[in-house]
Amino acid sequence: MSYIYFDASAGISGDMLLGALLDLGADRSGFLAMVESLGLPVRITIADTMRASLRALKVDVAVERKEHIHRHWSDIETLITGAGLPPRVEARSLAAFRTLFEAEARVHGGAVEKIHLHEAGADDAVTDIVGTCWLLEDLGVEIIACSPVNLGSGRVEAAHGSLPVPPPAVAEILKSTPVYSAGVDKELTTPTGAALIKTLAADFHAFPELCYTRVGCGAGGRDFPGFPNVLRGFLGERAGFTPDRTLYRIEANLDDADPRVLAAFVDRALAAGAVDVELTPVTMKKNRLGTRLSLLAESSRRDALIEKIFRETPSLGVRFHPVARRVLEREKIEIDVAGERISVKVGRLGGEEVNVQPEYEDCRRAAERTGLPLQTIFERARCAYFNRTESRKE
Repeated sequence: MSYIYFDASAGISGDMLLGALLDLGADRSGFLAMVESLGLPVRITIADTMRASLRALKVDVAVERKEHIHRHWSDIETLITGAGLPPRVEARSLAAFRTLFEAEARVHGGAVEKIHLHEAGADDAVTDIVGTCWLLEDLGVEIIACSPVNLGSGRVEAAHGSLPVPPPAVAEILKSTPVYSAGVDKELTTPTGAALIKTLAADFHAFPELCYTRVGCGAGGRDFPGFPNVLRGFLGERAGFTPDRTLYRIEANLDDADPRVLAAFVDRALAAGAVDVELTPVTMKKNRLGTRLSLLAESSRRDALIEKIFRETPSLGVRFHPVARRVLEREKIEIDVAGERISVKVGRLGGEEVNVQPEYEDCRRAAERTGLPLQTIFERARCAYFNRTESRKE
């Protein structure tokens, strides 16, 4: 199975997603046949184009229906469930539309079942959403991640009039998602694109450590001089995707914290997924003694740990920034010491064994149960590991 990482530095829309996925090598004829099976009056053209001197694939979905159509949730549900789509394509498509309907319900008020979509429920939007989900399935994509999303700026004309960017539905959909505005004074992220990426992406973060094999480029509808209006998709095998190799360092300086509270917080932060927690004495403003609380966190745990700091310490603000990390290849091996099982962590560099450390908690329990000094348990654990290794060589 594969992963895909989308670079949404030029925003994201349904046609950009279609273009990027087809450019990655998805089955073009199968895609066209699937769209035809939906029974929608659309005509699709797929062609190479240029966006600010960069090549990309442009997918145009032309609607051959003169009257404007509005669709309710029941209409969408009936259309998708009756199309004979693969199970995950159907589920992903319905989930993306549910995201759209729920956002519109919050913007306009009322129940999801009574809301109808204008542009986002039109034939081209249905093609974009179902088509994107079908292409992801065709490429075997299991993990989807995305960069922070560029929204653009200015105003956009919609069925409800002239709206500021991001339009209300996009603003609702992308709550709790890292977004920004840069580059051009135009709408860059559409409701359809926002709903798809919010529904499908497991995480949003800066470019992670990847080992990818293909890059696909999907063109947006406009060509902005000096600003490539392109969505890039980086495709690779799941084993080559390590988004959490880059960690975040989260810090807060505290001069009014009860030491007992901080001691308890260390354990709670580690239990909540922090990679490491430090308490460091510091001198703060007005020469007051304080404590610097520092955490290392994977990107997926960052926001939850920041919330925990706010809820469980007196901190009124935190700093955080990405930090690089390099780790050894690791393996755990169990050995016997005085009748107790102890895990030994073995670190290797390029296959060479460079670090051997018995697990502290295992050694502590063994010391308590046997009455032997902790230092003796550590020494015996290392000796038992090396003896085991030497005997295997023989």
